[in-house]
Amino acid sequence: MVTQEENWLEAFPELATLESATQRRLADEARPVTLPAGTTVFHDGDACSNYLLVLDGTVRVQKISSSGREITLYRVGDGQTCILTTTCLLSGERYPAEGITETEVRAIVLGNGLFQALLAESPGFRQFVFAVYARRVTDLIVLVEEVAFGRMDLRLASRLRDSADASGMVAATHQELAAELGSAREVVSRLLKDFEQRGLVALHRGRVELLDRTALDQLADS
Repeated sequence: MVTQEENWLEAFPELATLESATQRRLADEARPVTLPAGTTVFHDGDACSNYLLVLDGTVRVQKISSSGREITLYRVGDGQTCILTTTCLLSGERYPAEGITETEVRAIVLGNGLFQALLAESPGFRQFVFAVYARRVTDLIVLVEEVAFGRMDLRLASRLRDSADASGMVAATHQELAAELGSAREVVSRLLKDFEQRGLVALHRGRVELLDRTALDQLADS
């Protein structure tokens, strides 16, 4: 029973309003897990056997090409589920990407049997699954549009702006920024060097310091 995670349904408002029989079954059969930072939740090619509801923490879902190039597809955070997991459970296909915890993650796990049973028996649970699925599909479409049609310098400026801390520092390597943007490290390094020459940023080992936030904002929003 999920007694360790008291009131965990409150993290998912749609589930908190389910019929009482469904809530009892979730309490009896779902189980809490805690995953340390850096844990691989699933590998590319793995079969999917569990539906994960993240209570807190972040899982990064990424795709790595045969040449080693990475792209971050999305992150699963507090009160969210993974669209690829849903897809694999519904289709019976294997994972086409990998998921890695960026922080310690507390989550609730529903086994495939429980997931399929609730999907068939509970209209409320079915509505929750497909509503979350639809929202995440929209996020992926936005990512595809950005990668396919967005100017890389504008996307990089936006990423730097959104990732900077209060002091204007972005703790990320060129490779990490490239993975976030779905680009090659060489492209990102060239653009960062150009930004530095224009006085927008200062480059440090593993960090980028924002020097002219106004100009970066204008570039990101142009």
